[in-house]
Amino acid sequence: MQQKKYFSIEEITRKLERYCVYQDRCHQEIEKKLSEFTLIPEARDQIIFHLLEHNFLNEERFSKSFARGKFNIKKWGKTIIVNELKRREVSAYNIKTALNEIDEETYLKTLYELAEKRHQLRKEKDWYAHKKKLVDFLIRKGYEYDLIFKVVDELLNDSKP
Repeated sequence: MQQKKYFSIEEITRKLERYCVYQDRCHQEIEKKLSEFTLIPEARDQIIFHLLEHNFLNEERFSKSFARGKFNIKKWGKTIIVNELKRREVSAYNIKTALNEIDEETYLKTLYELAEKRHQLRKEKDWYAHKKKLVDFLIRKGYEYDLIFKVVDELLNDSKP
């Protein structure tokens, strides 16, 4: 039988400081990490307060870096970014602030590039099937319907049957 290790509040606090320094975290991730330890509610609150007070835990910073990273690296659209932030219980204000981190011109350019790249991989002979697959792909990437249809119509306008 494995012996359960016990940590002091200071040790847990240091562990969570390192956890937050490695990468920006949201409150939900910290709560999940704290659940690994057996703590009374007052100790949990004390640790969370310490992390907030010393700026290890900052939800606004987390939401901004999350939005920037998912857009720049994974090319996610705003819809999927908003849904992921909501799933992590980030406040509406911080979600709105995070979306301001994405430049509109770059956003549209990325959407167009994704559509163009996918269009080049065309395998379907049927124009309508190709359009549906292209639209479905962009919806899965999290882009807004109105922008998708505008870009797809513009892109496929010259190859219309």
